[in-house]
Amino acid sequence: MSSQRSPQTPPEFFDLMLAYKNSALLKAGVELGVFELLAQGPSTAATVAQKLTIAERGARLLLNALAALGLLSSDGSSYQLTSSAAMYLVPGQPGYLGDMAHVMVSRWEWEAFGTLPDAVRHGGPVVSEHAETPRYGFWEHMAAFSGAVGRPVAEVTAAYLQPWAANRDRLNILDVGCGHGIFGFTLAAQHAHARVWSLDWPNVLDQTQKHAERFGLSDRSTMVPGDMFEAPLDGPYDVVLIANVMHHFSADRGTALLERLAGAMAPDGRIVLAGFLTHDGPPEQDTAAHLFSVLMLVWTHAGEVHSQETYLQMLRTAGFGSARVQPVPGLPLSIIVAERESADDNSWRATNRIAGGVPA
Repeated sequence: MSSQRSPQTPPEFFDLMLAYKNSALLKAGVELGVFELLAQGPSTAATVAQKLTIAERGARLLLNALAALGLLSSDGSSYQLTSSAAMYLVPGQPGYLGDMAHVMVSRWEWEAFGTLPDAVRHGGPVVSEHAETPRYGFWEHMAAFSGAVGRPVAEVTAAYLQPWAANRDRLNILDVGCGHGIFGFTLAAQHAHARVWSLDWPNVLDQTQKHAERFGLSDRSTMVPGDMFEAPLDGPYDVVLIANVMHHFSADRGTALLERLAGAMAPDGRIVLAGFLTHDGPPEQDTAAHLFSVLMLVWTHAGEVHSQETYLQMLRTAGFGSARVQPVPGLPLSIIVAERESADDNSWRATNRIAGGVPA
């Protein structure tokens, strides 16, 4: 996910062309349980095949390929994990990243990228289902498996807000397009007076609820099903979290969403945008962000990763000030935290009141 050197030689160009095979092999190893099994010790292809209930020929060829990639080592008859595979690809280890293969090499992204030439010609998606399709199945998948990236960003967010949040009498949190919900739950877990409202499609919130239970926050969390542009927001909220969402929209539509959310916030509340952003330098300085924008091309009608200045302008237009940008260590991601500018304390009620009152 970091910047990469430009290919210079024919073998390096071939490596670029073969990258999809590497991804497919890694995902197959994770999905079939190869790394988890070999964490128990070295094994032969025949034994791996028997224990995983797969064909011996398939096991042998997959194991050889994973060894060729440096994820396994082999003495010619048996296979074992390399130290890095043992650290990052074995479930239960602190550094486990394997679940992200289900997200980054999902069939949804794979199929969408297969249409990239047509998407470039048309300037948008040519598939019938995509990121803007209600109840899109990928979002359930992402909510279930993307914690490896979500957790460190959520921890940076919670640490940034901690001094301010700790001194508030009330901490009502709205997590918009929440997915797994880890952003809201991480913050709420650090403050006994916090409550979380998690907004997403109904099919996603089943996964969100499971994470709420893992955090021990079922009694302080509320699931809000619906479209973030249409669902009743209630309020006022002290914190609004929008993680990995804004790149799905044009700057104008993103600003409209921010304006809607501003109306549901306490006048001195904080809003947090988390995700990719670009800077003023050449594209190779923001490799991951520009590659992600191509996913938005095949998956959305107007989305892309916006520049830092564009995000700040969107926030200013929507009524936010005092914005600060905080990079996430070790990831090509950032958070932007902005304060809701002073406004009539009751202005949100005119557009966001719903039956049943507001959070206490």
